[in-house]
Amino acid sequence: MTRLPLIALLSVLALPAAATAGEHSGPTEVALGEMVYAENCAACHGVNLEGQPNWRQRNAAGRLPAPPHNARGHTWHHDDATLFGITKLGTAEFTGLDIVSDMPAFEDVLSDAEIRAVLAYIKSRWPLRIRQRSDSINRRAGDR
Repeated sequence: MTRLPLIALLSVLALPAAATAGEHSGPTEVALGEMVYAENCAACHGVNLEGQPNWRQRNAAGRLPAPPHNARGHTWHHDDATLFGITKLGTAEFTGLDIVSDMPAFEDVLSDAEIRAVLAYIKSRWPLRIRQRSDSINRRAGDR
């Protein structure tokens, strides 16, 4: 199986599960996501989802620092299936591109439910207009 069909298959398989990270998340899922985020994500992406300084500029190692997950970042530009896949498999593995990143794969660390909860928590912190745009991106991704 080539990389591209594998990515498409993973996106399709992850979409129904990852979709729960959107507008239908409950307070329990968001609370779990906050806890999991604090334990696994905040060290790089910031306690307040602010990301690392100069996140758009490559560091001395040639890698981009961790981006913010708040409204200033680009997280909301991606559909839920992509965010789920990158979190679970890591950027390079999910995309099939030769991307050097400090973003680890959480496949052996977090359950699918924990990944969805983290995404629900991140989305819960976005302003309404950003959540609406994210929902629109997810609807368009579902049409593909």
